Amino acid sequence: MADSALAQDDRLRRPAGIRSLWLGGTKVSFVPDGAVQGRPRGWLPDTTDETWAAHPEYLDASGYLVASVGGLLVEHGDRALLIDAGFGPESLPADPDTPNGALYGGAFLDSLAELGRTPEEIEAVAFSHLHPDHIGWARHPAPGGDLPAFAHADHLVPEPEWAARDLPEAGGGLSEEIVAALAPRVRTVTDGQEIFPGVRVRVTAGHTAGHAEYVITGGGTRLIAFGDSLHSPIQVDHPEWSCVYDHDPVRSADHRRRLVAELAEPGTIGFGVHFADVVFGRVRQVGDGPAWQPLDA
Repeated sequence: MADSALAQDDRLRRPAGIRSLWLGGTKVSFVPDGAVQGRPRGWLPDTTDETWAAHPEYLDASGYLVASVGGLLVEHGDRALLIDAGFGPESLPADPDTPNGALYGGAFLDSLAELGRTPEEIEAVAFSHLHPDHIGWARHPAPGGDLPAFAHADHLVPEPEWAARDLPEAGGGLSEEIVAALAPRVRTVTDGQEIFPGVRVRVTAGHTAGHAEYVITGGGTRLIAFGDSLHSPIQVDHPEWSCVYDHDPVRSADHRRRLVAELAEPGTIGFGVHFADVVFGRVRQVGDGPAWQPLDA
């Protein structure tokens, strides 16, 4: 990684700001909500202390990985879709019993407003999976109200993810309270289904039972919003390194290898919701292996 496109890039150390790009007539924008810190060897248990000593560009001043939290706004004409909904209006301190440092959300609706959209203009929220940092604003009441911000919108959940909602291999086993908040608006979707102009579901189980990526095409370009298939750009260099939160580490690693190869194909862009301030990028060959090359979007 020392020779990669990301070496010494300070953007890896900070939460993401708003980023936008155009795919023909479709605009895609990262909607920041907050950030989560990860203990490096806790999140990626196949790494070593030597790994991180060699790659300080990934770590903040306190020695944590920094991962952005938020969602992707997809706009086509007057229509608007969200992919994932951040963590919500809450914060959690570092927990010594988990691989996490501090986790906070709260900026999502302000970010959406900065992009010129109100929650009421979002016709649907499509979820990559049901972990708390992806469904936050769909289950928490919006400030000043009793309902979640996107209570009017369809909640698009991959069918196998919703079927496993009570099991650990989905979102860690959703509580009855969370299921009750989501269920009235859930519409399940299937692999290959087009859910919005130019946006198709791709079920890629491994991180969870029904984890999905969303493939967005426009203007001769394909963007893969890969959710939690990758948690850090360092996994592009080492797709064999699974995250501690992957339900099926072997399956997720097998998919990551294919995904990294696909992201290296011409006309293909990736969107990594947790990729700090380099959420949009391509995979390029650097030295002996692949590396994440950020777009200055």
